[in-house]
Amino acid sequence: MKKLIGYIKESYNELVYKVSWPTRTELSNSAVVVMFASLIIAALIFVVDLGFENVMKFIYEKIF
Repeated sequence: MKKLIGYIKESYNELVYKVSWPTRTELSNSAVVVMFASLIIAALIFVVDLGFENVMKFIYEKIF
């Protein structure tokens, strides 16, 4: 039980005194970057899917 309590105390001290937490501005900027990157990747996947759909329609129209 002493080991568990010691581990919890050490973890708490590390989180409070040793970890550098981002500021609110840094966090907001990071969130915006992630949002735009997600939108760009989603758009690229949409374009690839649309192209694949058109290729498959072309192939199936020629075969059947």
